[in-house]
Amino acid sequence: MMGDIKLVSLFNGEGALCDDFGCEVAEREDAAASPRTILPGATVGLLGGGQLGRMLAHAGNRLGYRFVTLDPTPDSPCGQTAAQIVAAYDDADAARELARRSDVITYEFENVDAGVAAMLEKESYVPQGSSLLHTTQHRLREKRAIEAAGVQVAPYAEIVSLENLREAAASLGLPAVLKTATGGYDGKGQWVLRADDELEPAWNEASRSGTQLVLEKFIVFDKEISVIAARSPSGEVKTFPPAENIHVHNILHLSIVPARIGAEVMKEAEKLAVSIAETLGVVGLIAVELFLTADGQLFVNELAPRPHNSGHYTMEACRTSQFEQHIRAICNLPLGDPALLTPVVMANILGEHMEPLLAWMASRDEAAERLGVEPKVHLYGKAEAKHKRKMGHLNVLAPNVEAALEWISQSNIWRV
Repeated sequence: MMGDIKLVSLFNGEGALCDDFGCEVAEREDAAASPRTILPGATVGLLGGGQLGRMLAHAGNRLGYRFVTLDPTPDSPCGQTAAQIVAAYDDADAARELARRSDVITYEFENVDAGVAAMLEKESYVPQGSSLLHTTQHRLREKRAIEAAGVQVAPYAEIVSLENLREAAASLGLPAVLKTATGGYDGKGQWVLRADDELEPAWNEASRSGTQLVLEKFIVFDKEISVIAARSPSGEVKTFPPAENIHVHNILHLSIVPARIGAEVMKEAEKLAVSIAETLGVVGLIAVELFLTADGQLFVNELAPRPHNSGHYTMEACRTSQFEQHIRAICNLPLGDPALLTPVVMANILGEHMEPLLAWMASRDEAAERLGVEPKVHLYGKAEAKHKRKMGHLNVLAPNVEAALEWISQSNIWRV
């Protein structure tokens, strides 16, 4: 039976800014204090031009919005569907040009420059603000913000020296995971430590990153799940159905919806996501990644204040996609219905999967017909299919998740 998770409303929903010493209200003009409604016909500025921006632009175009993106890569995935300013994320002049051409600004991933976001917040309209971005860019600040909301995270310790790492490993116990506090994704910037003789080599490598480090107790979990919540400046909040996530080599492989978890766990995960969105004053989307243990406990692993890979299933499987919901939220439109229309499994397409995927697309799929599934392809327009690079995804719509998983297991696409 799951224990009760105590959640508190911090700062009247105005959002917390966390640093090495704790959390406090960010000094900014809060979107909730004077929410603006941005109607179709307006231009949305995107900090970041990757696949998330591309899919945001696709969804927003259907609503009647125009888009301009700032990204350093020419002909970026988003730049293929929107006007693009080619510049570095920390280029203040380029950011001001983005503001000049936009009615509202959002970001599509959390590693954009927080200082530029803070500048834009003062000089233009950024309803998400910069405080949550500042918090979620740094694992220690993020953990302190989650704890300040009364939510469980894995036990952890800040690491500043090899001796400190040895002490923390003895206190938390092994196995544990050493992580860089900033950067890192898809398993990068992480070292799983299982024995004492692994501490020094991991420290020597990790300390070269030039960022703070954190050691987390390894949570033995039964499942990884995620919940995406949307919140508007007016305070309306809605959640998408929880996804059950399966990773391969630390990269998300599958998101299974409905998640194969009990109704009580599902309800508690959704409640937790709503509380985090309200407590941290989120505007737009917040993805809450969770570990579920065998005894029913939920631990927050990470937050992502943007559309999330595990939410791609919503594009065909829900009444409203996560991308449309994000646009609705930042523009202060009424949020859409996130209800699930059909069971679905999302499967990522990496660089090594592109050749078999294209071969499959050119031929008749008897297995899909036999199993009654409908795979929907989304490719991101990236120039080069690199090994382990996310190139696209499939949403496998099915009468049940077992049929979708069976089709994926029979397919040649992921057998490389």
